[in-house]
Amino acid sequence: MDTVPNDARPAAAGPIAYVIDDDESQRKALSSLLRSTGMRAEVFGSCDEFLRFERPEVPSCLVLDVRLQGYSGLVFQDQQAHRHNPIPIVFITAHGDVWMCAKAMKSGAVDFLTKPLRDQEVLDAVALGIERDSERRRSLAAHADLQQRYATLTPREREVMSHVLRGSLNKQIAADLALSEVTVKMHRGQVMHKMGSRSVADLVQKAGLLGLARFQPDPAR
Repeated sequence: MDTVPNDARPAAAGPIAYVIDDDESQRKALSSLLRSTGMRAEVFGSCDEFLRFERPEVPSCLVLDVRLQGYSGLVFQDQQAHRHNPIPIVFITAHGDVWMCAKAMKSGAVDFLTKPLRDQEVLDAVALGIERDSERRRSLAAHADLQQRYATLTPREREVMSHVLRGSLNKQIAADLALSEVTVKMHRGQVMHKMGSRSVADLVQKAGLLGLARFQPDPAR
């Protein structure tokens, strides 16, 4: 594998492009192209080498040859799809066909490029892959934040929240929970504050993102 030794690599702060290709000249060419834009690039001669590499938690994209010695890039794509942190893949090949391209794209590939590669096509595809991974990471972080916020709610605040999501007014919630309107208003304010919501519509949206049960307004009210 023609990469810099682990102990000589700087800490990764920005995105990384990974390349898996059993053609050494192709690896070097892609590495040079990607690094010319200021991006960190890590290259591997096989999927096994890539899997042994400890990947930093930064946005990344994988440039993967479809046909590797003793391995199919399409099979590797299927395996990666079942991991908790699937990486966007840009396929490259010198012997592609319509079936390969269709299968790769249907399974979520960013692009399917044929050799000889055009530099700008590679850079554009990798940029798109990194943006997809960045968006996935932002979404995961936002969801984790929502889960943490919901976890701070007391049992009573969660009860009040469920009624707010049904569209109940404070006086209706007070009657249902045998509380005073002042107490309900206090709990409701805490729910909105802890969940970081300024409106009921935003609270409903966040509840949906958390996968909470759908609450339907009571038609009798």
